[in-house]
Amino acid sequence: MSPDLSIEQTLLARGYRVLAGIDEAGRGCWAGPVVAAAVVLAPIVYERPGLLDAVDDSKQLTAVARERAYTLVQRYARGIGVGTVPAFLVDAYGILPATRLAMTLALLSLPCSVDALLIDAERLPGIRVPQESLVRGDARSLSIAAASIIAKVTRDRLMQTADRCYPQYGFALHKGYGTPVHRRALRQYGPSPFHRRTFQPVLELLDLTDSS
Repeated sequence: MSPDLSIEQTLLARGYRVLAGIDEAGRGCWAGPVVAAAVVLAPIVYERPGLLDAVDDSKQLTAVARERAYTLVQRYARGIGVGTVPAFLVDAYGILPATRLAMTLALLSLPCSVDALLIDAERLPGIRVPQESLVRGDARSLSIAAASIIAKVTRDRLMQTADRCYPQYGFALHKGYGTPVHRRALRQYGPSPFHRRTFQPVLELLDLTDSS
């Protein structure tokens, strides 16, 4: 099933005019920031949804396909906002509050006001805008799928920058997710400033170091 505008059309029929899809990337990583994006699709997309046929849940696309979809979203979005919460704040706040903060920052950085939000499996407390929390929303709503693309590509680029600072961890390869290569690098070099020290196995490694 590919994302479409069915949910958006239902909200428009209720009288909402400007809708933003919101999604995040990097929630389960051992290293790097949580990045969220908010996307308002341009009116032409509602007239010609085929313009974004290349847009899907970011997890279903190759890196090359995501870059192509990213370019399309940039072209056919009325507004895009991005919010980034670094690893040390993920450790300070916890992953759920950090994710909500990134989403809120993305919403606040939009260049236009919105009437309703479509969010992938999340709600934003304190935001006085009607919200639709959709399980697997990035596979159902084109607005959320577009946000997932922006968040994922933005985060991947940040991790490529991190790789240039700390090439020994292989961030450009795994983007901070848990892989055997990442685990071996952690054991060999210990955590970097990009690592989330409250996440396993980073916490396990720190505990072992403290007890040795």
